[in-house]
Amino acid sequence: MILARFVWVFPATYIPRRLSRRLRERDPSPPWQGVMVISYAGMRGAVSLAAALAIPFTTESGAPFAGRDLVIFLTFCVIFVTLVGQGLTLQPLIRWLDIHDDGSFEKEEIKARLLAAEAALQRIDEVADEGWVNEDTVERMRGMYGYRRRRFATRHASVNNKRVSEFAADLGDGSDDEDYEARSANFQRLRRELLEAEREAVLRLRSEGKIGDQVMRRVERDLDLEDSRLEI
Repeated sequence: MILARFVWVFPATYIPRRLSRRLRERDPSPPWQGVMVISYAGMRGAVSLAAALAIPFTTESGAPFAGRDLVIFLTFCVIFVTLVGQGLTLQPLIRWLDIHDDGSFEKEEIKARLLAAEAALQRIDEVADEGWVNEDTVERMRGMYGYRRRRFATRHASVNNKRVSEFAADLGDGSDDEDYEARSANFQRLRRELLEAEREAVLRLRSEGKIGDQVMRRVERDLDLEDSRLEI
C-alpha cells in the first residue's frame, strides 16, 4: 500500500508536465524531494476504518460476508503501520531531504493583499465624486488603504530581496525611510490593548447585571472580528 502511493504520485506529478508545455510553464515541476514527502505522507485513519466497518455482516442471501473480519484486521494493520511507522519517521525524512519553507505562501499572500489594496484605492477614485460618498470618508479610506499598500509593498520588497526604497519610489511615495512593519506592530499592540479594555468593560457590565448575555456576545463578537482584522 505504501509503495502503491509512490507508484502513482511520481508519475502523476511529472508526466503531465512532460506532455503539456502550458502546464509546465504555469506550474513548473516541483523538486523530487517534495514529491517524495507527499508520497510518503499517505497515512490512513478513521476514513479507512469506517469504510471497512461499513462492510455488511451478511450477504443478500443471509450467508456471512466472506472475509469481513480479515478486511477489518488488514485495515487496522495498515492504519497502525502508517500512523505509527510513517508518522514517527516523517520528520526525520524531511530533515534528511533538507526541505525548507521557500516562503512561496507568504509571497503569494503579500502580493494578493498588495493588489487588493491597490484595487480598493482605484475604486475609491472611481466613486469619490458620486453624491452618496462623503468626502471625509473618502479621505479616511484613502489613508487606510494607502498605508496598507505601502506596508505590503515594503514586505513584498523585503521578501524578494529588493531595496525597499526603490519599491516605494515606484509607488510614488517618498516615505521609504519609514519602517511600516514596526509601525504596524505598534498599532496592533495599542489596538489590542484598547480592545481588551473594551472586553473588560463589557464583562463588568454583564457581571453587574446592566446588560444581558445576548448583548454581551454580540459586542464581543464585533470586538473579536476587529481583533482578527488587525493582521491585515
